[in-house]
Amino acid sequence: MQVTETLNEGLKRKLSVTIPATDLNTRLNAKLEELKGQANIKGFRPGKVPLAHIKKMYGRSAMSEVMTDAINATVSETLDERKERAAAQPKVDLPDDQAVINEVLDGNADLAFEVEYEVLPPVSLMNLDGIKLVKPVIDITDEEVTAEVNRVFAQNRGYTDKGDEGVVETGDRLGLSFVGKIDGEAFDGGTSDHAHLTVGTGEFIPGFEEQLVGMKKGETREIEVTFPADYQSAELAGKKAQFEVNVLHIDGPNTGELNDEFAQRLGVENVEAMRAAVKTQMEAALGTMSRQHMKRQILDALDEGHKFDVPAQLVDAEFATIWQRVEHEVQSHGKSFEDEGTTEEAARAQYKAIAERRVRLGLVVAEIGNQNEVNVTEEEHQQALIAEVRRFPGQEQQVYDYYRKNTQALAGLRAPVFENKVVDFVADKGDITETKMSREELAKLIQADEDDVPEEHHH
Repeated sequence: MQVTETLNEGLKRKLSVTIPATDLNTRLNAKLEELKGQANIKGFRPGKVPLAHIKKMYGRSAMSEVMTDAINATVSETLDERKERAAAQPKVDLPDDQAVINEVLDGNADLAFEVEYEVLPPVSLMNLDGIKLVKPVIDITDEEVTAEVNRVFAQNRGYTDKGDEGVVETGDRLGLSFVGKIDGEAFDGGTSDHAHLTVGTGEFIPGFEEQLVGMKKGETREIEVTFPADYQSAELAGKKAQFEVNVLHIDGPNTGELNDEFAQRLGVENVEAMRAAVKTQMEAALGTMSRQHMKRQILDALDEGHKFDVPAQLVDAEFATIWQRVEHEVQSHGKSFEDEGTTEEAARAQYKAIAERRVRLGLVVAEIGNQNEVNVTEEEHQQALIAEVRRFPGQEQQVYDYYRKNTQALAGLRAPVFENKVVDFVADKGDITETKMSREELAKLIQADEDDVPEEHHH
């Protein structure tokens, strides 16, 4: 076997490889011997067919298999010898001339071919000690717990349809359809065919719910509101909007009291235990949000601390996945890039940069994990599978079977768990400042993170 390097630029490699005819013939004879033992040919007892006869019958097709096996084995051995890891499946270029290939298939000529691939770059890690991190800490006030308990109470005491003569009062649960416009133009997220709203809970922007009071079922009314100056979506903050609202149905709350008897219906001992359970749930949700913001800071620091070229093949594949989703979003919402205040070219450049960031972070995260023996246990992998299955109530068995049969998809569940463990490992070494803030402030931070680098989910 002869290997000559013909290109070595950055991460790109190109090799010229020759496998001598003698090697191919040796492999072919071994293959024919194997066939001889299995061949069932009229006029010959099993295993007693002369090799020459086998060769005449199967020579070419056997040689074609031998060629494929020899190419794969040679490429794999060559990379091992060169101590290189290919970023993706190497591309093999065989001679175009069929006459040349026929000579090889007949065992009369050496097999010469080209191999092209990109290598995975070596990753030298930044110092992971003392990365500065802000950990949001949210104190949940008694008022917030009370408001949430009241919401749980309102949700669970049940409602009765007020009928065709119903009039909207505070506390009613409504079905609405609406179209929101700013300067006469409908805006993203401002339209709904059937939204649900409990009047007085402040779920919608200030001023919206109050203007619904007194409306009748089937009535349409135009209401005007102003988005808060600190609204999470910058495009809408501080803007005046008109909503044309139609009341589809009005459900009035059933009578009942928030007392120990009600709490027991929900499976807790008393109102105090219900408050404690609600608070624990709120803390868990805010803890998840806080971790999400810290994870983003860690990924930003790792991105900042590692600047190296990444294989174009991997970036292209990652970009293709993202772009497919972007185009689907654009088409399904009937929007153009211009509607979103950008151009296709600018969007492509933005998502190309995100794809590159993802690939680089993927390599960095893998290297941190390797060097520090961060592993996903079988038990953690199982927990990830169970969590995934639970996301599809009623279809658990089908989802479970899909993962059991599809090993690649099952392995894919390991990646986010591994990434989170690496992130936790880096956080443990970090220099963490706890910062008290409100729920709203934390929600705005997370929104800003997503606006800055959308789709920040690694695979």
